[in-house]
Parts: sequence; C-alpha cells; structure tokens
Amino acid sequence: MAERRVGQLSLGEGTVVAAVGSNEVLERIAVLVDWVPVEALLHDLRSGPMGAPGYPSLVMFKALLLQRWYALSDPALEEALKDRLSFRRFIGVALSDPIPDHSTLWRFREALGGARSAAVFAQIGRQIEASGFVLKQGTLIDASLVPAAVKPPPPPKADLPPDSDGRPASKLVASVHDPDAAWTSKNGKRHFGYKLHVAMDQASRIIRRLAVTPANVNDTVIADELICGDEAMVYADKAYDTHARSARLADMGIVNGIMRRPNKWQKLTGDEVARNEHLAKTRGAIEPLFSLFKNVYGFTRVRYRGLRRNAAAFTLAAIAMNLKRWARCQPAEA
Repeated sequence: MAERRVGQLSLGEGTVVAAVGSNEVLERIAVLVDWVPVEALLHDLRSGPMGAPGYPSLVMFKALLLQRWYALSDPALEEALKDRLSFRRFIGVALSDPIPDHSTLWRFREALGGARSAAVFAQIGRQIEASGFVLKQGTLIDASLVPAAVKPPPPPKADLPPDSDGRPASKLVASVHDPDAAWTSKNGKRHFGYKLHVAMDQASRIIRRLAVTPANVNDTVIADELICGDEAMVYADKAYDTHARSARLADMGIVNGIMRRPNKWQKLTGDEVARNEHLAKTRGAIEPLFSLFKNVYGFTRVRYRGLRRNAAAFTLAAIAMNLKRWARCQPAEA
C-alpha cells in the first residue's frame, strides 16, 4: 500500500509556533531520541491494507506516545492533532497535511502489538542507558494487580491449597469476554484481571524491564526475567525470596537486596528482621511508579481485552514515562 507524504511545518507555520511558544518537553524528546532505529523497527507496519495511503509508521507511533502522555482517547487524539501545533510539530505533520483519524490510530495500535512495542521499548531503553542517565546502582522489582476491562465472571467456589510459595492459588474461572484475565487472591481479597511486573532503576527511576501476565501468575515466576544482569544490587519484597534466586544473584555478582521470608520450619532471626526493615525503605520507592501507571496514565483497570493488547498498552505507557523522565532531567543540546 502506498504511503502518504507528510512534511515538517513550513517557515510560516514555524513562525507561528515561535510566536505562541512550544512544548519544551516534546521538543527535548524530539531531539534526545535517535528516531532512525525506531523507524527501522516500525517501517513495515501499516494501519490497514485497504483505503487511502497509509501514514508513515513513525508518525503514527509518535501520535500514540502523545495519546499516553495526555490520556486521550482515539477520537480525542484525532481532534487534538487537528489544532495543536506542538502535537503536529512533534509527529512531523504540517498544517496543510491531513491527520490520521481515530479508526486509523486504532488499526495502527492493533498492528503494533506486544512484540513490536517491546522491541521499541528495548531500543529506546538502550539509548537512555547509553546517555549515562541510568546509573545501574540498583534495580527495584515489584508487581501490581490491575482489574480487567470486562465484568468479572463468578469467582471460584473454593480455593486450592497454598502454592509452594505460601500464597493462595485459586481455580481459574475464565471470562468469555476476556479469556486471558484470571482470578487471584491477595490479602484475603479476590481480584480478577492482570498483573503488571516492573523492574525500575533505583536512581533514575527508568523502567528497564516490563512484563504483563494474567493475575494468577505468581510474582516470583517472572522475577528472573526482570533482573537486568548489569545492576549492582536487586531489591524486592519477600515474595521474591527463593534459594535458587539467591544463588543466581550470587553467581552473577549482584548483591541480594531481597527481603527474607520465614517458613513454617524457621522463623526470621533478629538480624533478618532488622535487614527487612532496612530494605523495605529502599524497595518501597517503586510503589509511586504503579500509582503513576494507574492515576496519571489511566490504568486503574486495563484498557483492552486480551493479554496481547494490554501488554502493548502498558509497554507504550512505559516508553512514554521513560521518555518524559529522561527529557525532564536531560535537556536537549541547543
């Protein structure tokens, strides 16, 4: 399918931007990121095989970033692109160029999917790390439950015995509207939906690893995927404490900052209790990140049905968070 030709703002349009002012954060992001490798990852994506010529994939991807930063629906993003010069300047569309409508935006996001968005997340992450912004002194690992977008099915009638990690495991009762979502129990309450797993750099607060699973996947199952391997220390709560993980961290030369967990055969010593209290103060710094996802980026519940779509949505949000944090702390060169 042919691709639309779009251009930057003209000289006259640039004069208007200069007169009314520009969006400094968007301007910094536009300069900080090397968009060439990002475009290479996206170049073959199209919003659909039918209809008018498609928009350049990088234009569409940048539009989806704007959607995450400003918590816009597809129709609201379409309207904003029509009359916000800073938005047009960021995505590279002149005032004389048409803008993608809401259905085109939706189709491109569908084409982007989880795997492609993960590749872009990794590419931009490498650029942020190459700038020296990520200090790698420590990685904070945690997970948070997020309700499904659909009405929950009836909960399980009975819980299974606790799993090997001591946490209650519930029988899976699938939803016909979202078969990927699942029931779980936490602190005596039932939850139906998904679980967001994150690894965050301690100093920069950049998200370095990300995974989305059904809610019934135990935190510790995903934990090894979240360890980057180049950090000096890993912090996590006691749900992640296993002998195998402790040995793995030792083999990798990474200091173990995972809180200790007692079991029915052995209680924690006084030193271990004191250690947990000390680590909790550092480990807890990841909690505001989940608050940001839910209260600022609109994930008080997942936005879509299905693991693939929701993984892509969370990954786009993580990319947007990382870029904004990088831009605010690392101004672009003049």
